[in-house]
Amino acid sequence: MAAHNPLAWLDTTVREIVAVFLFLLVLVVAGTVGYMLIEEWGWIDGLYFTFITLTTIGYGEIHELSTTGRFFTILIAFLGIGAVAFIAGRSAQVLLIGRNLREGRMKRQISHMKNHYIVCGYGRVGKRIVKDLVRAGESFVVIDRAEDEIELLREEGIPFVEGDAEDEKMLNAAALKSAKGLILATPEDSTNVFVSLTAREIRKDLFILARANSRINAQKLLHAGANKAIAPDEIGARRMAQVILRPHVDRFMDEIFQAESLDRAMDEVTIREGAEIVGKSLAQSNFRQQFDLIVIAVIDGATRKMHFNPNAQDAIKAQDILIVLGHSEVIQRLRELHGTPAVSH
Repeated sequence: MAAHNPLAWLDTTVREIVAVFLFLLVLVVAGTVGYMLIEEWGWIDGLYFTFITLTTIGYGEIHELSTTGRFFTILIAFLGIGAVAFIAGRSAQVLLIGRNLREGRMKRQISHMKNHYIVCGYGRVGKRIVKDLVRAGESFVVIDRAEDEIELLREEGIPFVEGDAEDEKMLNAAALKSAKGLILATPEDSTNVFVSLTAREIRKDLFILARANSRINAQKLLHAGANKAIAPDEIGARRMAQVILRPHVDRFMDEIFQAESLDRAMDEVTIREGAEIVGKSLAQSNFRQQFDLIVIAVIDGATRKMHFNPNAQDAIKAQDILIVLGHSEVIQRLRELHGTPAVSH
């Protein structure tokens, strides 16, 4: 039974490596003493010659060896090289088994994930999305097939599924049925369209955000089932025009949205049922004095209609979404006191 248990095998192998390593130390001592007795060398010469024999460096004899000394060198080399080869082989197996155990544990964790995001593609756009998801404290899993990206995901300790996102099995391995949303960040629009179609067939209620390389392809992605399609190149072009035409507005938006600035943020808070401010206006709830936040817009919880710059006398209803601007910790306090724990699409 123990042969089928990787942990038992790993424990046995580690003990073997330790034992052989100790044997090597004994061999170094024995070789040093042997050369001192056989060749009448000093201990430094004996240690040095033993070391270069075991490591097969091959600098040549430091002194003339006797016949007995040469046979002794053959014995040291035979035992030492065999021991080093054994340690190298077993160490590689330990690393491989250890990695397989970690990835097996990760797969089990992914299979139990709920209300998480699935990011398809860990390229330039995918990396940026993952960075923001980590900062926001969201749970997620990445699907990618490129070996370089998979190795990077391993190093960073990010949950991943190795394979093609177009394969329905990979989506199911990423726990699509219990996911909060699917983010398609691969550079190929055709891949994003196919994955969107596949995912929509599995989950009718899933929120799907897709990357597109053009406005025309963005429309195709919407027809394929994506809830929203974004063309990063178009957004970049608009941003460049904004810098030229409205530099101060751009500076303001940069202050709000730049990822490294966590002291101020624009965020959304869904007001929960039974919250103290439900039924009150912004003025009656002393919202500004209590939270020191700017309410930029209110999205009606029933109609989903957005009201910019809401009137201070408008009543706040349960399930209304407040778009607020202010310090991150104050927004979090508002969410804890009156909001729902997660944003729903």
